[in-house]
Amino acid sequence: MIQSTSKESSYSTIFKNQKVNQYIVGNSTLKERKVKLNLLKKAILGKYKIKFQKALYADLRKPLVETDLTEIYPIISEIKFAKSNLREWMGKNRVPTPIALLGTSSWVKYEPKGVCLIISPWNYPMHLALSPLVSAIASGNTVIIKPSEMTPNTSAVLAELIAELFDEKEVALIQGGVDVSTDLLKLPFNHLYFTGSPAVGKIVMKAAAENLASVTLELGGKSPTIVDKTANINDAARKIVWGRFLNSGQTCIAPDYVLVDENVKEKLINALKKAIIDLFSQDASTSKSYGRIVNSKHLERLNNYLNDAKNKGAKIEIGGTVVAADNYIAPTIVSNIPDDSLLLTEEIFGPILPIKGYKNMDYAINYINSNKKPLALYIFSKSKKLENYIISNTRAGSTCINNNVMQYTNHYLPFGGVNNSGLGKTHGFYGFQEFSNVRSVMKQHTFGASQLLFPPYTNLKQKLADFTIKWL
Repeated sequence: MIQSTSKESSYSTIFKNQKVNQYIVGNSTLKERKVKLNLLKKAILGKYKIKFQKALYADLRKPLVETDLTEIYPIISEIKFAKSNLREWMGKNRVPTPIALLGTSSWVKYEPKGVCLIISPWNYPMHLALSPLVSAIASGNTVIIKPSEMTPNTSAVLAELIAELFDEKEVALIQGGVDVSTDLLKLPFNHLYFTGSPAVGKIVMKAAAENLASVTLELGGKSPTIVDKTANINDAARKIVWGRFLNSGQTCIAPDYVLVDENVKEKLINALKKAIIDLFSQDASTSKSYGRIVNSKHLERLNNYLNDAKNKGAKIEIGGTVVAADNYIAPTIVSNIPDDSLLLTEEIFGPILPIKGYKNMDYAINYINSNKKPLALYIFSKSKKLENYIISNTRAGSTCINNNVMQYTNHYLPFGGVNNSGLGKTHGFYGFQEFSNVRSVMKQHTFGASQLLFPPYTNLKQKLADFTIKWL
């Protein structure tokens, strides 16, 4: 682990050593990769579990159960899934042979990209640093991790974990601020994996372009939720409240705003208010199930969003309480919001949920499509016809019907955004593939028919060419 006070040459040296070592790591066997994954799993569930729980509480006031379910469980399940499928992923993936290539065989080999940089965020600082590491290890890469400086306690535990388990020629963690990220982005990594905002994602992509490196960008944006008049309103409200206020709303795939049929708008608002009280009590500041905003800067940003909405005539249905000294914002529902308010134009990333009514579904769809493509789109409805109509006429990184956030937990599904909400897919095989070069291989076993068409070209060869085009 290198601290931010170290000279750039220190982590440049780590990069160079990893570059030299990449082929040794890349040629590691199935057994060797499983050993590394097992060590990581054992350490997380062993001596580091309590350390992470304490660090996440210190950084985000994250409840113990929430830490277990949203930080530790996703990593452990990612490790288990990779171990169960790694033999198949690393194997020779044969593909069919066209008749024109009789005498050959072809296959796809997933080989490591090389030296990779993982820049992880502050909202799920353990999970989003180590889950991509699992994919990188499974695919045989060397890795440098740059965790967020906004969650220093968790970053310190991550640094201790990585230093204990790995030689820095294989996996290293470098702490520091924006200056360290800037310096790291100057290095010619083979792959960059970034989780964060679209604005910073553009900076990462520009840096990658300098070295023609591939990128995975897990970004965010405004993920809409549609509630139509056929939905089970009480069930929808409870799930939406859980998804929105999980981690105090600091979740990239949380419902960012709700579009609800005007016929059931008031019923939904009342159900949301009841669900908030049921889950977090009358005063969420006293609830052991509710965390805090990461720092004063983000609290001030969210407070500005709230004040902007109130100044423009929005109605606070529940919540709205802000305690700056405690980085606390109560779970808040806001209605009657003008379209030009910050709550509807900016990604919220906090415990505030705007409610917007619609009179017909085409209005709701046009509203969604007038904005940038979201990371997730949620639908609460009993109408399959309507579900299919919405999916066909919108674009999103993922969609969950009659629930939210939970699509992220299925390792058989790819996770990622589209355009402004991200590039590339992760989880399970898709994460393995993201950190791999998909190399094509063809082997000639016998005489190849293509040799009949080598120069010099004759009338006979022209006829053979005509036959090939028409029939093969």
